Amino acid sequence: MPSLEEFLTRHRTALLVGVGLPVGFVFDAVLRARARIREFFGAPERHDERVRDVQEQVRRWAAQPDGERKPMCTDRRTWQNLSTRFEPKHRWEKIRMGSLHNVLELDEDKMTVRVEPFVTVGQLARYLNKRGYMLAVHLEIADATIGGLALAAGMTTHSHKVGMLFETIRAWDVVTADGELRRVTEESDPELYRALPWSHGTLGLLVALELDIIKIKPYVHMRYIPMRTQDGYCAEMYRLATADDAPDFLEATVFSKHEAVIMAADFADVDTAEKRRKVNRIGRWYKPWFYKHVETYLDGDGGDEYIPLQHYLLRHNRSIFWVVAHMIPMGNHPLFRMFIGWLMPVRIAFLKFSTTPAVRKMTYTMQVFQDIVLPMSAMKRAVNKAAEIFEMFPILLYPSRVYDHGEAQGQLRQPAPEDIVPGTDHAMYFDLGVYGVPGPIVRGRA
Repeated sequence: MPSLEEFLTRHRTALLVGVGLPVGFVFDAVLRARARIREFFGAPERHDERVRDVQEQVRRWAAQPDGERKPMCTDRRTWQNLSTRFEPKHRWEKIRMGSLHNVLELDEDKMTVRVEPFVTVGQLARYLNKRGYMLAVHLEIADATIGGLALAAGMTTHSHKVGMLFETIRAWDVVTADGELRRVTEESDPELYRALPWSHGTLGLLVALELDIIKIKPYVHMRYIPMRTQDGYCAEMYRLATADDAPDFLEATVFSKHEAVIMAADFADVDTAEKRRKVNRIGRWYKPWFYKHVETYLDGDGGDEYIPLQHYLLRHNRSIFWVVAHMIPMGNHPLFRMFIGWLMPVRIAFLKFSTTPAVRKMTYTMQVFQDIVLPMSAMKRAVNKAAEIFEMFPILLYPSRVYDHGEAQGQLRQPAPEDIVPGTDHAMYFDLGVYGVPGPIVRGRA
């Protein structure tokens, strides 16, 4: 007789739909209400007081004898982050930082916003969008935290114009291992400024950061460009990304080695009847998942539409790119979307909170969540290699600038001279995103 854990693992889809989605919806509603209450009573003016508390905790940790000192980490629960890892934080020295979740300041003259590290993408989007702004680099998943993205490799469809998220950070406020608070800018401490990106919090505890923002319009005008040869979509992506009049947003979804749809979008107003007829609110619960909607443009000559900006920015949120398709195979069926779609998206925090050790092991060993940053000159070879290794599609492609900072390059390797875009100070790289269950594992389950 199978154990309860084996039963839960084997019947995860049915349990996820019948129990997980409704319970997760309530879980999500509680977290949202809690977040809104915290926003309302956030008291950003008490930021300095909260930072001093972090400093005191770190100093007490630093004062311990070497033999008694445990590794230090934040007190953010493992199930709250987007990583597939479950760190053993119960063995470590947890520093209380959970109250650092406030938007601190919007400077419209400098075009910057200052935030605490646990502000989420969705929270900051709500704050900025209604004021006519957005982050220069904006991730598609609402639950991601700004601090986590800054210390990793945040990249999105505007990155071909501004680079990765860390290139848009004006200042970092970090508490070092001895409890010192340091405000790090490119001018004040160029070495640490360039080392913090990709460090994943190993060089200090991030307590605030100041980021660039850009002005927005309420819609984006999206053009879908089907490509039916590999050389064609690789060349067109490079041409669009490096053009003087490059679109505001650019990405491609690759559905096979030789088939892709390029999406090029610009900020837009919808001010005519003709434009209003082309509005598509892709974020509504009954709408097809975005990547499935994109796939329909493979047949024909492409097309265009107007998408509300908020819907566009979180276009992959409901399906978590295409990961949900492996959890709920019928999730994009019209009847499922119509009657159950309002319970979506599956909250990542709830999935991690409720997962069994067996499912947790499966996540590590049977699924892939990989973003690989490479020069655009390697795009064709990279897609072919990913297809060979993982045997899975779609594959996501985002172009991004990688600036040549010379000796101040930081942890990101300096671009090769042959990859520099002529007449500029940057190379054009791209993010290759592979998410889901590889083909050999799918066949092994059958």
